[in-house]
Amino acid sequence: MTQERSWRLKFAVAFRGLFRAVRTESSFAVHLPVAAGVILLAALLRLPPGDWAALLLAIGGVLAAEVFNSALEAFARAPGQGRHPRIRDALDMASATVLVAAGTAATVGAVVFVPRLVDLLRAGGG
Repeated sequence: MTQERSWRLKFAVAFRGLFRAVRTESSFAVHLPVAAGVILLAALLRLPPGDWAALLLAIGGVLAAEVFNSALEAFARAPGQGRHPRIRDALDMASATVLVAAGTAATVGAVVFVPRLVDLLRAGGG
């Protein structure tokens, strides 16, 4: 019978995993500055709440996919895990998850930002 963990411990373990992923995975060196730039641009443009929600969901989706991918990579590198085609397939699919999330986030960003930036350029040039 397993012992139930407290909520405090569950959060502590989750934050440890998040910080470990951010510290050890180079992809976060790209994802976090891009996310910060998106948030800064959204604030400068004073976007409405619906656009903020779409952008934050897109950012969260990319970061969650990257944490999942990092977890699977760490598991695959565990001692005793030999090279196996199924492990490679799983790692490739996890990487594809990040690719899909990032592509979706870029599309959301384009839908939200491009019309506003075009309007700003037109207003400044005319």
